[in-house]
Parts: sequence; C-alpha cells; structure tokens
Amino acid sequence: MSDSLKLTTYFGERDRSGGGFLADAFADVYARHAIHTSLVMRGVEGFGAKHHLRSDRLLTLSEDLPLVSFAVDERRRIEAALREVSGLRFDGLITLERAQLLTTDEALRDWPGREPETKLTVYVGRHERANGGPLWKQIVALFRRRGLAGATVLLGVDGTAGGARRRARFCARNAEVPLAVVAVGDGAMIAELLPEIGSMLARPAVTLERARVCKRDGELLGRPHSLYETDPSGLAIWQKLTVYVSELSRVGGHPTYHRLVRALREAGAAGVTVLRGVWGYHGVGPPHGDSFWQLRRNVPVVAEIVDTPARAATWFDVIDDLTRSGGLVTSETVPALRATAPDHVRGGFKLAQLPRLGAGDRSP
Repeated sequence: MSDSLKLTTYFGERDRSGGGFLADAFADVYARHAIHTSLVMRGVEGFGAKHHLRSDRLLTLSEDLPLVSFAVDERRRIEAALREVSGLRFDGLITLERAQLLTTDEALRDWPGREPETKLTVYVGRHERANGGPLWKQIVALFRRRGLAGATVLLGVDGTAGGARRRARFCARNAEVPLAVVAVGDGAMIAELLPEIGSMLARPAVTLERARVCKRDGELLGRPHSLYETDPSGLAIWQKLTVYVSELSRVGGHPTYHRLVRALREAGAAGVTVLRGVWGYHGVGPPHGDSFWQLRRNVPVVAEIVDTPARAATWFDVIDDLTRSGGLVTSETVPALRATAPDHVRGGFKLAQLPRLGAGDRSP
C-alpha cells in the first residue's frame, strides 16, 4: 500500500499545446514519468468555465468534445508529473486527490476497510479475459453479486499501464488500451472482495478513495457532507458530485444526463463532464451495455461536477430533482483544485487537510 495521489484534468478535445493536442501532451507526460496507471477518456457532453456546451448529440457541438485524463501513482511521481502538467497553458480544471494504490496481492489482503463507504477502481487491459469472456465483465458481475451499489466500466483512448504507454490507434484492435472499472460500496464489503479481485488479476492495480453514496435507485440516502469552505490553515476544500445513470434513462422524454447538463448550465454551475461507459449497473438493475440487437444505446453514463461545498449543495438539489426515478449519486471531498479560465485562475495544488466525517459533522 503506498502514499498515492490521483491527478485529474478536465479539458477540451481540440485544446492544443506546443503544436499538438493537449491530450497527447498529458499522455506524454505520464509516459515520461512512467506513471503506474493513467487514462485519457473522451466525454460525450459537458461545459466548463466559459459555459461553451460540448455534445456528441448535435453535429455542430460535437467537434470539441470534453476530455478527462487521470493519473494515479506514488506521491513523488504524481508531484513530478504535476509540475509539467501545471505548466501547460489551457483553460480547464485540474484536481488532486488522495488515493490508496494497491499493486500486490499482500496489499489487497491487508487493506483494513475502515471507511463506511468507499470508491473502488480496478484497472485492467481491454484484452484480458476470464471464464471465456472479458475480465471487466467478470469483475462487474462479482461486484453485483456481492451487493456493491454500482459499477461502471470506462474505456480509455490513451494511457499507461504499469508505467508503459498504451494508446488506441485507428484500424487496430486496441487490446492493450487500459480501462477502469469504477465501483462504490461499503468499505468492509470491499475489503472482503479485494483478495478475490487479486486472484483475477495478473498484475493488480487498484485504487481506493473515500466516497459517500447519497442516492441509489432514486432513494435519498443522505445529502453530501456539509463542509467548511477551508481547512484550519485556510486552504480551500472542494466537493465532487458524481451521477451514474443509464443512457436510456429519461426525464420528460429526454435523456437524464442531457437534462442534467442543461439544468446545471442554466443554474450557473462552473462545469460538468459526462462520460459514456461500455458496461455496468447501478442499484438493483442488471448489468447493461450495447448489444448488436438493440436499436438504442443502453450503456451507463457518468456525470461529474466539482465546486465549492456551498455551491455543490445547490447543485445536489438539481441532481436530486432529476434522479427521482433512478440513478446512483455519490459525493467526494477534493483537497486541491486549480480552475483556469480566460479571465482568472482559481485555487492551487497544496493539499487541504480533510475532516474525518461522521453524521452531521462539518468540522475539519
């Protein structure tokens, strides 16, 4: 088990740096620093500080889709990569979060599972198989059997695995491109699962982060923790809300994620990014994804919103209203963030001290 960090960037597909695309620049940085695990993922809809809407639903808005990259490794490697990433000029969002990276069977067996709720991410190759099928499908099936609140498979178009570059290419099988299986559930339950997950993986790569399940299948289980805006030293604390729904989920005849993006944009949110998964489930529903016989896509979609705790509470009200009939909603605390827009730069990369949260506890 290592003292690790997760570095996440939100930006646009057409953003450029040094004569090339920004997405390639990020992936080059992660490969140069031999980052253990990283992914670059293409979003399907969203907006940022400039409130420019990006969407693959309309041809005129699909030429500059949102992208998300994240990298996970030991603190020293991420901090070294961050020095390069933060030097690239672009308008977007960078977050830095604490994570536990487990890369050995021993670490998977010994993880204590003290958190009441945890976000678990398992990183595997697209090509890896088990029991005659894709390994990632087997992992999702295991999570559902054991009662985790939900799981979503997110496919990368670029990234690193074990420190080596893995990139999707046109007219190729892209079997080596990494993907992430993201799940949330009870910490003790996840601790029991980890050794079994390790037995399925040739090279374990797992991260664990604190999270809170706020809604499941439309039922409100608890609002995001009410936090102070800063820690005792004055460093800002931020909050991330994540919404997991099916692409077939509808509100007023329109896709739920589509309505969510527009409602948040109209309400003045700083930004939201929607990613399309390839397989997954949330709540009691069965795992689902695209199949040859379907006329409409039935894949999971994931929407992420990061803002101050006070503003996140407002956005949660919008989310709550749009997920009354289903969906999974989680909340996480973000200790460092930098948002860059044409007219300002906000935040920084010094990690705030996060509170040990209990019911109704706001105190850092």
